[in-house]
Amino acid sequence: MKIASKENPVRLSWLREQGLRMDAAPYLSGAFEARMLLERLPVHKDRLGELTAGHGGGIFNGPKFSRVYVTDPAHAVPFLGSTDMMEADLTHLPLLSRAKVAEKLPYLEIQPGMTLISCSGTIGRMSYVREDMAGIWSSQHVMKVQPNPERIPPGYLNTFLRSRFGVPIVASQAYGAIIQHIEPHHISGLPVPRFDPAVEQEIHDLVEEAATLRTEFQTGSVGATEDLFKTAGLEDLIDLRWHDDRADDLDFVQRGLTSTTLRALNFQPRAERILKQLRDVDHVTLGEICRGGQLGSGVRFKRIDAESGHGAVCLIGQRQGFWIRPEGRWISPSQAPPGIFAKDETVMIPSQGTLGENEVFCRAMFVTGSWLEYVYTQHFLRVVTGTPDIPGAYLFAFLRSEAMFRVLRSMSTGGKQQDIHEVLRAQIPVPVLTAPDRERIAETIRTAYRKRDEADRKEDRALELLERAVLKHSAAG
Repeated sequence: MKIASKENPVRLSWLREQGLRMDAAPYLSGAFEARMLLERLPVHKDRLGELTAGHGGGIFNGPKFSRVYVTDPAHAVPFLGSTDMMEADLTHLPLLSRAKVAEKLPYLEIQPGMTLISCSGTIGRMSYVREDMAGIWSSQHVMKVQPNPERIPPGYLNTFLRSRFGVPIVASQAYGAIIQHIEPHHISGLPVPRFDPAVEQEIHDLVEEAATLRTEFQTGSVGATEDLFKTAGLEDLIDLRWHDDRADDLDFVQRGLTSTTLRALNFQPRAERILKQLRDVDHVTLGEICRGGQLGSGVRFKRIDAESGHGAVCLIGQRQGFWIRPEGRWISPSQAPPGIFAKDETVMIPSQGTLGENEVFCRAMFVTGSWLEYVYTQHFLRVVTGTPDIPGAYLFAFLRSEAMFRVLRSMSTGGKQQDIHEVLRAQIPVPVLTAPDRERIAETIRTAYRKRDEADRKEDRALELLERAVLKHSAAG
């Protein structure tokens, strides 16, 4: 239950501004509190619309348009939706026809320095566009805020918008009944406080440094996977063109069936070719590697909700596990079994879901560093090595590949909600390279995830500097 802050209680003037509306929602969202605090600040404030430049004045989303998905990267552009923009690894974005989007709606290509805001459904999620994100197009459900660098440092504007002063005001502008929306004109008047240029530049520099680290995280993760397959002599599995030969799956004969499985998908010829290539190199099965570790789902448990900051821990679900910053549910760890936490270098694979092309079912994620503080649902398949000389980071470099995503999908079992076949997943052949090669690949992954944690710290530091500046001038006023 939310209650008003004693330091900033609901005032009669707020009630009058809302036409004496007596329900609590408008006053407890934080929007009124943030707006009143900004109004009282004895510093200059610019309207957001005065600080942007570009298409539509620099604040725009885009029209509804027909989405034609393709599989050939030569004729496509990566496509970012309002959920995709939250992901840490942008390797697996869906592809839209270049002719349908890039040539007709060129302004929907996102540019470095933009702040992206989800403007349909869940309102107010934000992402900063890095240099390596150029060339990606976004949907009409993503609002673009393109700062004018001559008027404001882009990193500072991003920090203000995603702060506890900016987010509530943006979210409070939403309209609609079932599906909420905001439009550019709803936020163009948002007041942006201006501080000493040195403070704004320091905040901007931190955000840019974080963006560079996230780019290096992406490059390192992809590079480790490519290194593994090249060293194993499996270069043709790096750029896997899965959809090019799908006709092979429509008519095939399988002999030597056993009681393990009778499902046609489990004998998918395209997946079988990948498995044969893996078996042709020096390998050991995933089940053997995880003997003494874990190759199974997490524990089932009852969730007891708790308040953040009161001994609660954040519970991460399958979709949120792939985000830059997860938005999980806060629960009491004392009311749950110890198995909800993950060991360092655990590979987590969403193992309940459907076979939609853009679903996370069978995508691999990695738990290390700051993510050890979170707890995880039982819907993840936990892959924990029990072989000391095959580290979890090395396994992740292998399991995050497109080839393994397709192999795991081929091992689906179940009805509406799929699972990964318990026997088949243990039989997956994992290439075994030399000890120096394994350690080099594992260290590349570890370095990438250390950079990801460092990027989080820099963004948090930027928020701290902004809040300190706001509170300092608020006290002075």
